[in-house]
This record gives sequence, C-alpha cells and structure tokens, in this order.
Amino acid sequence: MKFICGKMSQSIIFAGMELKEFFEHGTDYYLPHLSIDLVIIGYQDNRLKCLLLKIGEKWLLPGGYIQTDESVDDAATKILMNRTHLEDPYLKFLSVFGDKDRQFSNEWKEYFEKAGIPWNEEYWTNKRFITLAFYSLVDINKTHPEVGEYDEAFFWFSFDELPEMWMDHKSIVLEARNRLKQDIKHEQISYNLLSNYFTMPELNQLHQAILEKKLDRSRFQKKMLASGMFERLPKLQKETPGRNPYQYRVKKEEFE
Repeated sequence: MKFICGKMSQSIIFAGMELKEFFEHGTDYYLPHLSIDLVIIGYQDNRLKCLLLKIGEKWLLPGGYIQTDESVDDAATKILMNRTHLEDPYLKFLSVFGDKDRQFSNEWKEYFEKAGIPWNEEYWTNKRFITLAFYSLVDINKTHPEVGEYDEAFFWFSFDELPEMWMDHKSIVLEARNRLKQDIKHEQISYNLLSNYFTMPELNQLHQAILEKKLDRSRFQKKMLASGMFERLPKLQKETPGRNPYQYRVKKEEFE
C-alpha cells in the first residue's frame, strides 16, 4: 500500500495565514465550532473507495472551515475543488454530526508535538465542533489530489479496509455509504463514478459494488434504459475479447 506523502513544516499556510496565526486568531476569519467534512467517493478495480488524509498516526476525511463571508455550500464546493481539482463534481449534503464530546484536542496536540510546535490548550480548534458532512461522487482517474496544508499523506481506501480514523470520521464514511445505497434506488447518480463512456455491464458491476449484492444483468439493463437517461453510442467497444457490448453516455440534456 503506497501512500502519497508530503512534508510537514512550521511555515504551513492557512488561506494566507501562518500556522500560529491560524490557531490563535482563526475565529477572526472562520465561524467557530463549525466545520465541513467531505466523503469523496470513487470507484476503482471493482471496489468502492474514499479519499482519506493522514495526520499523525490516524487518517481523517478531507475538510475545512467556513469563512465568515461565505456560504456553507460555497465552502464545501471550494474544499472539494481544492482536493480533487475537478470543475463541477457531484456533491450532496449528507448529515450533521454533533456529539456533545466531539472535539479533536488530543489529535491536534499529537500533531503539534510531532511538528515541534508549541501547544496551547486554549486554541479555538480544541473546542467542541459540529460538522456539516457532504458526500461527493467522482471519477478517480480524473482527480488530482495533493497533500494539503497540514496533512502528511493521502490515499484512496476501500470502504471494506478503512484504517484507524480520527474521532467519528469512520462513522461519517459508513453513513455516506449507506446513504448512497438508498439514493441510487431513487436517483440516477452512480454514473458520476465512471468515465464519460461506459457499458451496461460496467454500470451493473458498479451498482453491485455499491449495494453489496448480486443483480440480474438483464433486468438491470432494462431498468437503466427505461430511465431514458442514457444514450447508446454507435461505436462498439473494441478493447474486450469476444462479444463487445455497446458503450453509453448520459444524454447531453442531463448536463444542461
């Protein structure tokens, strides 16, 4: 398992602020006690995966804070853009997580000690935080994650092999997976996890990975085509041996 790593530095910058100023005066720029966490979901090697970041010995979701002069939706979109470098990925609100003991002082203390930075129990980031969680569906092959301002590494983890994570972040990931299972029963959104062109067998396999159960291919294809969302392309897929299934794409009007 290869993690993409970066270097941790005392000169880390948060939206133009150095680390010390961010922790001491962050409430002058960000809403206190409120954060955003993103479950960025991808699909690769027939497995559903999510993007996680490493700080210290544990992993956590990509996230951030809401500036005093921006909306929640704008903040979530900006964080997602910064992490994936995608122009307009699928993004949907998941839930609010606000346990009465939800705070990360131990994790931040560990981070500061590892970086050799003086620690202060009174930093605003040590207080209780309520998070607004979103989930996003992306084509992994189009994303370009980078190590951020204070994380040390990133990696696409399978939902079935999640590492040790910060506080309640694993619960948020599992909630996103369950929500996706329910949402695809009512909305045609799963194609956001595939490339622009895909076959019905590929879409069927994706749904099986999401729902964690076998689906009848013929019945599934009839249901998908009956939705009217997908356009069959005249050109046959030539990469696979034997019978070559048709390729499809989402109809252009669905994007407009």
